[in-house]
Amino acid sequence: MSNKKIVAVIAGGDSSEAVISFQSGAQVYGCLDRTRFEPYLVVLQHGVWRVNPVDAAVEGATVPVDLNDFSFLLPQAGGEAVRVRFDYALIEIHGTPGENGILQGYFELMGIPYSTCTAEVSALTFNKSLCKAVLRGRPGINLAEEILLHRGDPLPEPDLIVGRLGLPFFVKPNASGSSFGVTKVKSADPEVIRAAIEAAFAESDAVLLEQFVEGREVSCGMMVIGGREWILPVTELIPENEFFDFEAKYTAGACREVTPAVLPDETVQALNRATATAYRTLGCRGIVRVDFMVDRTTGKPYFIEVNTTPGMSAASIVPQQWRAAGLTMGEAIGMIIDETAKKSTKQ
Repeated sequence: MSNKKIVAVIAGGDSSEAVISFQSGAQVYGCLDRTRFEPYLVVLQHGVWRVNPVDAAVEGATVPVDLNDFSFLLPQAGGEAVRVRFDYALIEIHGTPGENGILQGYFELMGIPYSTCTAEVSALTFNKSLCKAVLRGRPGINLAEEILLHRGDPLPEPDLIVGRLGLPFFVKPNASGSSFGVTKVKSADPEVIRAAIEAAFAESDAVLLEQFVEGREVSCGMMVIGGREWILPVTELIPENEFFDFEAKYTAGACREVTPAVLPDETVQALNRATATAYRTLGCRGIVRVDFMVDRTTGKPYFIEVNTTPGMSAASIVPQQWRAAGLTMGEAIGMIIDETAKKSTKQ
């Protein structure tokens, strides 16, 4: 009998980020060490779970998953199918239900170890405003001014918004990722503001209006393995567009990403401290990516958000940072599996 850990690489999801999730899932599936792991691609969308028993091609994922014990029947040539039960879940779903705690709750209930933050922490970090509220006042964490709107709330007067946030300002979904539904608003025109808010509400039931910080956008990856903090080299994001939107993130040539970023040593140290503070304060585990804007005038890093299921596609940031730190994706993912598999999912 093989002593390989049977790993479900879970991709898909129900948000606009599903297309990126499939790319991440395929990359991770391909990089896993076959001498240690026996991976299968599991596709989860709209409550339907299915497995590709052969390779990572999404269209080949047709075998249903038994959620009573997180297993599936593996077809055998000329014989009866064999039941395979997963030992571990490697979550590569960005957005719901893989980044907001829903999927984590299932695995905690089943006692199956998984790769990301816990259900509680995932839900907290997915809510941008609530995450900022928890970090507010922590040493080295600077936060932009914000206004939070819930669906059905009366819209504030444009003069009030501009008076508090200034121009330009950002309108973004409070619970989403990959910059879907994000608008940089440059005008106090009520119609412009209303359209931006509606675009954000298409992605989330709450919308964040946030002060614009003029500066350099950077991203910092971090993981803790065996008690050692791996704070990865900082990446600077230099988009062709006005900000790091979906096109800039996932279109070749639309953004120049510099890893490690060419920044003053004191700025890198401030970013490293802020990243570690956010990781510890929020109770993160596994690999997370924390995004900041470095104020062009003061040099202070302003916290934007934390990504607890960062992208693993060919164009993603964390794999670049692993390479700069001397790690392959396969090595890093293997370290994360070893670290999270040995810990209780109910911690």
